Amino acid sequence: MDKNEHVIEYDCECESCKGTGLYQGMGERVPFAVVCYRCKGTGKRHEKITYRDFINRKVHDNVKQVVECNPGICLGMGKDSQFTLDSFGGMRYLDWLKSKPFPVKSEMRQFTCPAWWYQAANYELKPEWCHEYGFYCGEFSGCKQFQSKVQCWERFDKEHSIQ
Repeated sequence: MDKNEHVIEYDCECESCKGTGLYQGMGERVPFAVVCYRCKGTGKRHEKITYRDFINRKVHDNVKQVVECNPGICLGMGKDSQFTLDSFGGMRYLDWLKSKPFPVKSEMRQFTCPAWWYQAANYELKPEWCHEYGFYCGEFSGCKQFQSKVQCWERFDKEHSIQ
């Protein structure tokens, strides 16, 4: 352990059983309970946190592109290089390291609609009009407009004055 590494140890009430040592979940109806698997029935947990002082952000050697978030899609170039770094939006890693903001229209537009993207990236910007299209809860690719998501992005851009 070096001078920048620290350890904090403490005993605390078990979160799972609220300190009772017994757990009641979906399968345990009153008056039944099971011994809490996390604290082994003690009601107490011993926590140990090891951390290092933050000095500066370190370089990540194998990253070339940074995407603001991932709404649940596998990001990659493909075996036959069918995709490029820009296929999934985002920005170059070196620009991100310089703390540049994400460029306008750098969302994952090829694979997501505005509702899907902004549900993950910034919920406040998620369009309310997406519900007009009748998608099932969380199933954006099942929306009747999904195949023409370019139009949804155009509407989003217009509403947010994005050129």
